[in-house]
Amino acid sequence: MALPFTLVVPTYNEAGGIEKLLRALDSVFREHGLDGEVIVVDDNSPDGTGAIVDRLSAELPVRCLHRPGKLGLSSGVIDGWKLARPESVALGAMDADFSHDITVLPAMVEALESGSYGLAVGSRYVPGGGIANWPKRRIVTSRVACMLARPLTSVKDVTSGYFLVRREALDGVTLDPIGFKIGLEVIAKAHYGKAVEVPYVFTDRVVGESKLNQKEIFNYLKQLRKLYGARLRNGKHKD
Repeated sequence: MALPFTLVVPTYNEAGGIEKLLRALDSVFREHGLDGEVIVVDDNSPDGTGAIVDRLSAELPVRCLHRPGKLGLSSGVIDGWKLARPESVALGAMDADFSHDITVLPAMVEALESGSYGLAVGSRYVPGGGIANWPKRRIVTSRVACMLARPLTSVKDVTSGYFLVRREALDGVTLDPIGFKIGLEVIAKAHYGKAVEVPYVFTDRVVGESKLNQKEIFNYLKQLRKLYGARLRNGKHKD
């Protein structure tokens, strides 16, 4: 029996590609017999992203949560998970811009189905993974961000943002919605046991604009400070 899961896709002005992504995800679900649903959390996109998702919900396994304004990626993922169907055993997140390779999703689901892992992370920084068409400055920024989190976990790609975690691993866990690195919150705090990194090649968006800016870099550093403070108080390291 396929493992039921809910995948949250936060959006803001993704009208140019959201239908293509949702149809592609549906094809992957069907081809591999995956029991997945998608919840798009839209922050009142002025380009009509939410309306497109509403239309597609009549034929695809997708729902849209409409929020009143631009409230942030991490809080969007958390709000989306609250709406996940009761039968979903795993919860996940991915970007709306095709930067995350949807063809590795079956391998991520299979890892959780095996019972050996409680967390599957789409990873750019393990053998087989990589980055395509990104400027050197962005690659260096990403590498430094991961390096800064190394004492917190052995997961190499903590800033991936593409992951599935067993729902029970989040029981009793308080996730801070600061910034846009919800994956780091899950990796550092959730009770998932063992994690596996599934390689994929990150491809920079071809439609829309990147959400990375100086404010988000500051929020990431603030997030790290909070996580290190909590880790020092508890004296724990995540595998």
